[in-house]
Amino acid sequence: MIVLAHGAEPLLEQCLAAVVAEGVAEILVVDNDAAPQRIAAVADLPGVRVLRPGTNLGFAGGCNLAAEQATGEVLVFLNSDAVVRPGAVAALARRAREPGVGLASASIRLAQDPDRLNSSGNPVHFLMFSWVGDFGQPASEHARVSEVASISGVAFAARRGVWDELGGFDPSYVAYCEDVYLSLRAWQAGYRVVHEPAAVVDHHYEFARHPQKFYLLERNRLMNLLLLPQGRTLGLVAGPALAVEAGVLVAAVRDGWGRQKVDGWRWLVHNRRGVAKRRRQVQAHRQVPDRDLAPLLRGALDPPPGLGPAVPAAVSRILARYWSRVARWL
Repeated sequence: MIVLAHGAEPLLEQCLAAVVAEGVAEILVVDNDAAPQRIAAVADLPGVRVLRPGTNLGFAGGCNLAAEQATGEVLVFLNSDAVVRPGAVAALARRAREPGVGLASASIRLAQDPDRLNSSGNPVHFLMFSWVGDFGQPASEHARVSEVASISGVAFAARRGVWDELGGFDPSYVAYCEDVYLSLRAWQAGYRVVHEPAAVVDHHYEFARHPQKFYLLERNRLMNLLLLPQGRTLGLVAGPALAVEAGVLVAAVRDGWGRQKVDGWRWLVHNRRGVAKRRRQVQAHRQVPDRDLAPLLRGALDPPPGLGPAVPAAVSRILARYWSRVARWL
C-alpha cells in the first residue's frame, strides 16, 4: 500500500488506521513535506514505513519512489484523504491480478454521502480533458465490473509487472492528469482498465480551485495531448484543439489564472525536446492503434457542473460530431 502525505494531513491517521485494520503487511508513507506531528503519529503503526525523500516530489514522483521501495506483487495506491472500507484493498488487488487487467480503480464514494459516487473511473475527452465519472450517482447503479477510460488516482491498483512495463508515472507531471497518462498507456499496451465496485473507498472530496492547480491541470492535459495520440490522430484533432485553447485562455483570463495558462505553454515550449523524446518512447511502446481505442474517448465535453470546464452545449455537440467522424477516419 502506498500513501503520500503532504501539508496538514488531518485525515492521515484515519486513512492509515483503516488500512492497518485490513491486515496490509507493507504500508509505505511518503513524507512529501507533511506536518511532522502527523508523520510522528503514524510512523509506529503496524506495517508502516515512512519514506523521507527530503523534498516534495509531487504526487507522481512520490508514487514512483514508493513503488521502487515496495516489495509486493501488487501495488495499491491510496490518497491520504480517503478511507477504505473492509475488503476494499483485497478486492482491488484481486482485480489487478486478473489476466489482461492493467489497472483497477476503486468505487470511490463521497464521504459526506457514502451511497453516492465520487468516481467510478474517469472519462477522458479526445482533447485529454478528464473529470470524475458518474459523480453523485447512486453507487448501486454501478455495481458491476466495467471498463473505464481512466482510473481515478484516489485509489487504484496495478500489478508490479504492469507498473514497471509502463514506467510508472512521468515525474514531470508533478500532480494531476498522471492518472490519465498511465491509464491510456495501459490501454495502448493492450491491457484493460477497470472499475472494481467491490473496492469501496470513502473520499473526503473537495474540488479545490487555485491558480497553481489550474496551471498543472492545463499544462499536463496538453502534455497528454502531445504524448499519447498517434501522429495521424494528432493532426486530425489539431484544429479543434487550437480553437478550444483560445476558449480556455479567455476563461483563464476572466477567472484570474491567465498568467498560469500562458506559463503552461511556456513550459511546454521550453521543454519541447524532452517532450518530443518522451513522445517517441510512448509511441514506440504502444501495441494498440488509436482506431481501436477511439471508442474509449468522449466527444462531448460535458463534465458535471462546477467540476470541469464550463462549455456551451452547442460547442460540446460540435466536438462530439467531429470526434465521431475522426473515429471513422482513423
